[in-house]
Amino acid sequence: MSTIQRLTDRKLLRPPRWLPGNVQYETIMGSVAYGVSSDTSDVDVYGWAIPPKDDVFPHLRGEIPGFGSPRKRFEVFQEHHVADDDALGGTGRMYDVTIFGIVRFFDLAMQNNPNVLDSLFTPINCVLHATRVGGMVRAERRVFLHKGAWAKFKGYAYSQLHKIATKRPEGKRAEIVAEHGYDVKFAYHVVRLIGEVEQILTEGDIDLQRDNERLKAIRRGEWTEDRLRSWFDEKEKQLERAWAESKLPAGPDEAKIKDLLMRCLEEHYGRLDACVVDPDRAVAALRAVQADLDRVRDLL
Repeated sequence: MSTIQRLTDRKLLRPPRWLPGNVQYETIMGSVAYGVSSDTSDVDVYGWAIPPKDDVFPHLRGEIPGFGSPRKRFEVFQEHHVADDDALGGTGRMYDVTIFGIVRFFDLAMQNNPNVLDSLFTPINCVLHATRVGGMVRAERRVFLHKGAWAKFKGYAYSQLHKIATKRPEGKRAEIVAEHGYDVKFAYHVVRLIGEVEQILTEGDIDLQRDNERLKAIRRGEWTEDRLRSWFDEKEKQLERAWAESKLPAGPDEAKIKDLLMRCLEEHYGRLDACVVDPDRAVAALRAVQADLDRVRDLL
């Protein structure tokens, strides 16, 4: 049973009615997945589900692209601070939940969105739920990787550096800044993101916990902000060279990713003949009809 189903059954979540029984993949994200904390009292759950068929293929409900007001398609369900007071022997657990629709999830993964990619590369002990379809995607997760990851991950790392300089800390964050002189949580994410994209460019893979000892040291305040920024500047130069030398494709292989998506949908829905027309097959059929018409015309 998925975490979403369990929380919904206990009336702790109110997702769309179809969603709990159609979740294909769930995993723990955050500090637990990155190997920098073993505290599971707060759990970030990421995953994806397959919506009803007419949500993925709106023409089945009569929609014509470009005409009228189309119904909004499902993209993501999010709920934060979901309290399960009975978890962990009664001490309680807090959930942050993000469940994408499969099409949106594939699109973000194809763009090499860091959070979405990370969810496919979490350690296996972080995977909370996976159907046969979820297992298919996890097994073929490297198909999403390409050199565009460098721009995406670098952009996210820059945003963390910017927050160090500009974001006013509150609550626990303020305590962290008071203790270490700057926000070491943002700092560890900078190093994590750069370490991940280095693996992507040089190895075509991601091990989220490979650098966890260094990340723990940063969270303990063992790096100054000056050291972080100096490290980032040097690493940026190295990774520009790694990007140029990487054997990954320059951009996503949309044909392969679409093939995986279609196989997932067919595994879930059954045959898709009524939903999707194979362009090559359609063209061949039209040519055959035209050939028959030409033969008839020649006989007249």
